[in-house]
Amino acid sequence: MDQDTAPDTPPTTTDFMIDLTVEETRRRASVMAALGPDWDPVAVLRGEDEAYALLYSGLDADQRRTYDLLVAAGVLPGEEPGRAAAH
Repeated sequence: MDQDTAPDTPPTTTDFMIDLTVEETRRRASVMAALGPDWDPVAVLRGEDEAYALLYSGLDADQRRTYDLLVAAGVLPGEEPGRAAAH
């Protein structure tokens, strides 16, 4: 404790700013390096669409009604292009 400050005096605060731009750039570069040169985002998205379609394919009538209710409620995404077919 500073001897020139009375014991009942509140401590002073100092405002400061930190620019995280360099750290964010480093983080993004690390992510891209970890993904590797063979990473293909288009293929990944295509694979996700295929998995989603497979997940909701072959539903029986009761499951289909439940699925449709969840889509109508906004819980699940609808059947826009690349999504599960109605059958």
